[in-house]
Amino acid sequence: MRRYVHDDLSPGGERHIIGAASFVLLIGGSNATKTHSMNKKAPAPSRVSFRPLDSFDRAILRIVQKDNKMPQRQIAERVNLSAAAVQRRIAAMEKSGVITRNSATVDARAVQMGITSIVEVMLTDERLQTVDNAKALFRAAPEVQQCYYVTGGVSFMLVIVSQDMTTYEETTRRLFAQNDSVASYRSLIALDRVKTGNDILIP
Repeated sequence: MRRYVHDDLSPGGERHIIGAASFVLLIGGSNATKTHSMNKKAPAPSRVSFRPLDSFDRAILRIVQKDNKMPQRQIAERVNLSAAAVQRRIAAMEKSGVITRNSATVDARAVQMGITSIVEVMLTDERLQTVDNAKALFRAAPEVQQCYYVTGGVSFMLVIVSQDMTTYEETTRRLFAQNDSVASYRSLIALDRVKTGNDILIP
């Protein structure tokens, strides 16, 4: 039997059920018990090889991940290198995959994307083909902002951003309810985006 639970992290002990059987939003109360769990082996450590980084590279990375539009001459002044050297180092880190992309961060509220949900997804099995198909589906879905294949009793953890609850329900139907490879899923609706971003603490 499939089990679909939307669990909001609201304070208080009362639990209110909203919607029809196809879409249930639990506000408050304790987290729902999982229907079942599957044992899976932890993934093998990544063997991706990157170029060695020295102290100058790391100093540049600390700057550009905060502001990648800062002029290279200003970066050069901060790290005590020439602008040409900074340019070469940034180009080398982009080519080797240390810097994966240059993009702008958009405030979700400015574009009326007010619903952020963290979703636990349990697959029917952990066979390679099932997992790969799920990865491809979630990777291709524009609503999925982040996706992680995880251990610990569930298969995937997703972060989904939607315009409203109606749009979110449509997304969950397409990705989960109508997906024969999904045994169950649980949504936790965020009340506040306390901290977001992709900055990495660079030692």
